[in-house]
Amino acid sequence: MLETRWHVLGAGAIGSLFALGLHRSGCTTTLVMRSDAKARFLAVKVEREAHCSEVRLPAITSQDRAHISHLLVTTKAYDVQTAVAGIAHLLDEHCVVLLLVNGMGLARQLNDAWPHLDVYCGTTTEGAYTLAPQHIRHAGRGETRIGRSGQGEAPAWFGQWKQVTDNCLWDSDIDAALWSKLAVNCIINPLTALHGCRNGELAENSALKSQVEALCDEVATISRAAGFAAVADTLKPTVCGVIAGTADNRSSMLQDVSRGRQTEIDYINGYLLQVAEQLGIPAPHNRSLLERIHNRAP
Repeated sequence: MLETRWHVLGAGAIGSLFALGLHRSGCTTTLVMRSDAKARFLAVKVEREAHCSEVRLPAITSQDRAHISHLLVTTKAYDVQTAVAGIAHLLDEHCVVLLLVNGMGLARQLNDAWPHLDVYCGTTTEGAYTLAPQHIRHAGRGETRIGRSGQGEAPAWFGQWKQVTDNCLWDSDIDAALWSKLAVNCIINPLTALHGCRNGELAENSALKSQVEALCDEVATISRAAGFAAVADTLKPTVCGVIAGTADNRSSMLQDVSRGRQTEIDYINGYLLQVAEQLGIPAPHNRSLLERIHNRAP
């Protein structure tokens, strides 16, 4: 197998985790940093239980000369379009772009803007959070699924990805996997962000539990109409399982709200509302969450 060179755009928790995994799998791995970054090499540290791994990876900016053939994008959803545009001049004509971000609709945006790019999507349940820049804690092992709508067979480069994480699968029905994660995020993320609580409190507090139930019903109705009946049929137990399995976690949206940062809600609940509107399905609970997050005090 020929060596694949990967560049990682978005060196946050997930980006750093997968950059280390790519490096350890034998890939030449380079971080793509903001244009004002000065360092040519950056130390990436990943803590797992009592063990800490550290590697020094090369780093470039949009101002450097480079040829990018394979790009992993792990930015916030609202940054994807701008971040890719900033390095578009460095991308090879048929550059493979793997989106490992929250929300849906971004692959289509990239294909519309740059039809020559070879865009794939992924979703992961790996748990990680940032302790310091490029210093993260790997909080829980999970499953990573990669695919592209309508493509049944994995591309050659995916062979190396099976070595990047303990559990990485090619998914010929990646849209269903992405929708399932979207559906869960539509419920857990905004509720925890608005109420300032960890995930587990959604099952412990009776008022929050009622809100979870109402949202599950609404999201399941939209999911079934959108063609994701299997997701709809198992949504309630799936959400309950995620809440129980991540009880001590602070959702990414809660962290963003706590720090006064922009959230990804337009690509999560906002995307769901777009689909609901196209299907003529009312979604008052999701509409309320979207408006309350948008109108929150900074």
